[in-house]
Amino acid sequence: MQKRLQKVTSLIGFIALCLAISGIGGAVTRLSVHDWYQDLDKPPFTPPDWAFAPVWIALYFSMGISAWLVWWRAEDHNRRIAMTAFGGQLALNLAWSFIFFGAQSIGWAAIELVVLWSAVVVTIYLFWKIDRLAGGLLVPYFIWTSYAFALNVSIYVLN
Repeated sequence: MQKRLQKVTSLIGFIALCLAISGIGGAVTRLSVHDWYQDLDKPPFTPPDWAFAPVWIALYFSMGISAWLVWWRAEDHNRRIAMTAFGGQLALNLAWSFIFFGAQSIGWAAIELVVLWSAVVVTIYLFWKIDRLAGGLLVPYFIWTSYAFALNVSIYVLN
């Protein structure tokens, strides 16, 4: 019973952590999404503003479950390496909001996305080695990050 409670509590904790990072990024985004961002020229494949929040919430939810799976299934050394990679990509994800929306630096945000994209690839690889479901749950995040990079670069070129 105690182990089951620990598993449920840690699952909630990982999801809450990821959603908290989402909330911080969202707060930074709201600072300029309704003025500066609206004035930018955007490519035709830009999704409507309302689509971003549900997509990110689903992605962060999946990221939390993925991290939880690794936390419970990995040995200490492998867990430490995988969770360090996870924390790094999570921090890079948050940093992008500060760079793009906070600093309004489209070019630097695109460069940062390359680093984030690489960190996501490493995290997927490490998670996949521990648990295929954990790695697979991050694939939509990888796809969205790739899409975000194309969108970011397009906005940079257009502006």
